[in-house]
Amino acid sequence: MERRNLKVIIVLVAFMFSVVMGAQAQNLGDRKVAYVDLSRIFDEYGKTKEYDAVLEKKHGEYQDARNVKLEKIRDAQAKLALLKEDEKAKLQEQIDKDRNDLLEFDRQQQTDLRKQRDEKIREILLEIEKIVREYAEKEKYALIYNDRVLIYGAKDLDITEKILKLLNVTYLEPADKK
Repeated sequence: MERRNLKVIIVLVAFMFSVVMGAQAQNLGDRKVAYVDLSRIFDEYGKTKEYDAVLEKKHGEYQDARNVKLEKIRDAQAKLALLKEDEKAKLQEQIDKDRNDLLEFDRQQQTDLRKQRDEKIREILLEIEKIVREYAEKEKYALIYNDRVLIYGAKDLDITEKILKLLNVTYLEPADKK
């Protein structure tokens, strides 16, 4: 009985969805609709590429610093077997401290890099949204969808290339012209 009720509910929801979408389509009249490939815009935006290089550099610096700390621990461990018992205990204490410091260093660096990346992604997505909104208003679009919510979109409705060009031209403009 529950399965039958579930089927009825699904059919009703689908029917209501099609009625609403049909009404929306009728309200659009001759107004324009389009979509963009958000992933492609994000990946090919000059600012994203530039930030990826910065992030890669920061990650490399972190890796270098981490390797220095790790090498210090390895060197100490190699010396451990050669020492007397009382010296071994002191060195083992230092190795344990260095390991804990390395773990904290890793945690802090990963947290910092993730936070910086998330902030930059948010900034870039807001810029993309602004350009899409301005383009939609200028070109009199009623709706511009993100391709992630589309099941199907005709290629002639894809304005990704236009938005991408606008974004990169805007990004490359000298600051005094903005």
